[in-house]
Amino acid sequence: MIVNAITFFLSNIPGFTFAGAIVAALALKSPAYFPERLMNWLLLLAVGVMNLWAGLFHVFAPEMSAKTIGWQDSPFHFEIGVSDIAIGIVAIASFWRSLEFKAAVVGYITLFYIGVAIGHVRQVVLTGNTASNNFGLLLVITVATLIMLPILYWLTRKHRSAA
Repeated sequence: MIVNAITFFLSNIPGFTFAGAIVAALALKSPAYFPERLMNWLLLLAVGVMNLWAGLFHVFAPEMSAKTIGWQDSPFHFEIGVSDIAIGIVAIASFWRSLEFKAAVVGYITLFYIGVAIGHVRQVVLTGNTASNNFGLLLVITVATLIMLPILYWLTRKHRSAA
């Protein structure tokens, strides 16, 4: 039973981090402006922790990682794993950094996630790959994040310039 619970939790890290970011933004009132709070928590949890987790998974368990995506194991897993780890660390660091720092992170994440989303949808169309980490909740969270982050950044920038 404990093994099943741990497996469930680890398999659903993207959903938990995304939901956790929303809950934290709603519950914790610093900074006072909600779009900025949500952007910060998405960067920390839904991008930072989730990408760090994904990167470690790709680097240290590439066969298992490939299976959950519906792909074959390849040297690509190490490369994308290191990239995910770097993205995760920078996104986590951005939580405590300036809005200008966050702008760079949001820009990179948005472009990267557009490519990720296109790649995963393309896999469904070309190969019928509907594996859970190719065409499931992770894809929905990826698309939601790539839409939300630039909007939240823009609202925060606009709010700060009006203040």
